[in-house]
Amino acid sequence: MKRSEINQIIKNAISFLDEMKFKLPPFAHWTPDRWAAAGPEYGEIRGNQLGWDITNFGGGDFMRLGLTIFTLRNGNYAGPDDGKTYAEKILIVEEEQITPMHFHRSKMEDIINRGGGNLMMQVYNSTAGAKLADTPVTVRLDGEKRTVPAGSLLKLAGGESVTVTPLLYHKFWAEKGGGKVLVGEVSSVNDDNTDNFFLDEIGRFPEIEEDEPPFRLLLTEYPKEK
Repeated sequence: MKRSEINQIIKNAISFLDEMKFKLPPFAHWTPDRWAAAGPEYGEIRGNQLGWDITNFGGGDFMRLGLTIFTLRNGNYAGPDDGKTYAEKILIVEEEQITPMHFHRSKMEDIINRGGGNLMMQVYNSTAGAKLADTPVTVRLDGEKRTVPAGSLLKLAGGESVTVTPLLYHKFWAEKGGGKVLVGEVSSVNDDNTDNFFLDEIGRFPEIEEDEPPFRLLLTEYPKEK
């Protein structure tokens, strides 16, 4: 991805979050210079990968295959010193923009439509060989336990949520005609380096072409602490 594209995506995200009256923490607005001056007291942000995360999943068309993420809070797989056992993200899903089929090896998460259009999610069980199973899928939708056929589409309107258990394949996008969706994710501790398994091989973190200076750093780019 070009840095100019990432910069514009983050600017658009801030505008949308303001429109939705969702407030980000102060470090969301730190410039690269501010990060360069940040001391060891901000080790949790660096070590637990909090902040901006823009991905096109290794493709060349972000609006078709991509996701805007801001990680608000997270523990650490490597052994947290604060005992934090949970994580929270806010996602922006563009209309018909796909997050491809994947499961999490250990993370359990609730995916919540916080506003905007409808969120569509397709679900499958996984086989022992990490393929799509043809068996019925049991999901929980706002406390309701429901069993649906393999490959079923779930539609989450504003305020609705689904619990995604480990090893459950899921893919999601914003429904055509409804506009983008603000999505909340509340989960156990998250590690995007080791816990995600995608059905098709993809790139999780983008390679960046530096065609202009960064507006905000991504969570993989923080300088080491002073």
